[in-house]
Formats: sequence, structure tokens, C-alpha cells
Amino acid sequence: METGAAGVEGVNRIVAVLSGKGGVGKSTTVTVLAVTLASQGYSVGVLDADLCGPSLSKMIGLKGSIHSCAQRWLPLTAPLGKGRISAVSLSYLVENQDDPVIWRGPKKTAMIKQFLSDVCWGELDYLLIDTPPGTSDEHMTIMECIPGCSVVLVTSPQAVAAADVLRQVTFCKKTNAKVLGIIETMSGFAW
Repeated sequence: METGAAGVEGVNRIVAVLSGKGGVGKSTTVTVLAVTLASQGYSVGVLDADLCGPSLSKMIGLKGSIHSCAQRWLPLTAPLGKGRISAVSLSYLVENQDDPVIWRGPKKTAMIKQFLSDVCWGELDYLLIDTPPGTSDEHMTIMECIPGCSVVLVTSPQAVAAADVLRQVTFCKKTNAKVLGIIETMSGFAW
């Protein structure tokens, strides 16, 4: 299998979903994007890079454990509409999903690199990466491993969240990430 345009074997496009603030809906955004793309016939991978707070496994509803094959990991995969969703999350590797993950930067960096290099995704149209809040080790590792990575930023209407996402824009400029757009969640309520 050839390395895709995104630099990860078999993957055509990689989009990281970022925000400087927690609780603004990054995981929900990744889930909605994955389901929408898969229902339109695309093969979509979801990588949960929020190592200390992995939640995508619950949100997308895939249950089980990651297995290895020929020294590589196989993501959990399910058909959806005309496409499919494949997922990798630390929650699929830990014995008890309710236990906290207490890791320092080097271990987080190693796990992100392993998720990007040692997972046999197969042919994917999109790989969506859910990230933790901020601009820490996980984000830096993703940007270093995927130069020119595409990014969707997520914010909410609160002033603090908007200020944090502006710092994320600066982070993207400094790391040469391509911002595809900004999604504002929780911005309205209607009956």
C-alpha cells in the first residue's frame, strides 16, 4: 500500500479538529463529520488523540479491542451508509475505560506517533483526528508528523472560548497548518 497524499499509508486527506478550549464540541464535531462523510460513501478513519480523555469510542458507538496483525494495529471498523468508519482510540487499548490515563509528554508523543505509523487503516478518503484542548504535546506531534495538516477549529460563543481559538489560529500559522474553517457550536437555541 502506498503512502497517501497526507503522509499516512493509505490515507488521502487528514483533518485535525482543534480548539484551545475544552468542552466546546470537538469530539461531537469529529463524530458528525465522520458519520456524514461515511453516509455519503467515503471511507473515514477516526483517530482519538485526546489520550487523557478519550471519548470518541463512546460517541461513535464502536465497541471492542484493537487487534494486531503483522506488527500493526487494526482499527475497529463498521460499515455506515455507503461508506465505513474505522476508529482507533486509547480507550480500545486500556483494560478499564473508567481508569484515568496519567501520562507525561514523551509517552503521549510516542502513542500519537504509533497511532499515525502503526495502524493499518486500509484505504481511507479521510482521517479525522480528535485532539485535546490546547496546544500541547499531542498537537505538536501531529503537526510534526503531518506537515501542512488541514485543520478545523471549534469554538463556542463565549468570549473565553473565542480568545482561545484565536490562539489556536496563531498556533496553526506557526506550524503551517491549513485552516479549513471555524465551527461555532452552542450558538443558538430554537424550539
